[in-house]
Amino acid sequence: MASAQRPASSSDSDPRYANVDEKKRKRMLSNRESARRSRMRKQKQLEDLVNEESALQRDNSQLSDMINVTTQRYNEMESANNVLRAQAMELTDRLRYLNSFLHIVEEVSGYAVDIPEIPEDPLLKPLQLPCPIQPIMASAYMFEF
Repeated sequence: MASAQRPASSSDSDPRYANVDEKKRKRMLSNRESARRSRMRKQKQLEDLVNEESALQRDNSQLSDMINVTTQRYNEMESANNVLRAQAMELTDRLRYLNSFLHIVEEVSGYAVDIPEIPEDPLLKPLQLPCPIQPIMASAYMFEF
């Protein structure tokens, strides 16, 4: 069986073409090295993106947990406020009843009875402060982190 040998080309024996073949070989090596560096760069970018994704998922999970805790605390506070509103309304109704009873006692007995006034419901006007308005002092440094 005859082995297939490459026929000698004119560039193998001709010194003029030897320089061209050497340039071609160097260019091929340079291209291979450039392609290898490019693949390594892309691999590094992919690893960086995977790491960033993991960090963002961790942050997202933490924020989601914080939102859930805050929502739960808000619901607890809202529930407690509803209980307090109901208690305040019940106490106000009792006070009205007692005041009406004192009016009847006053009319029947003829004695002057000190009947307390029913305070205005502060829950209906939540933005009105029960104390005098005082200026709020702020510092330029209070918002620094």
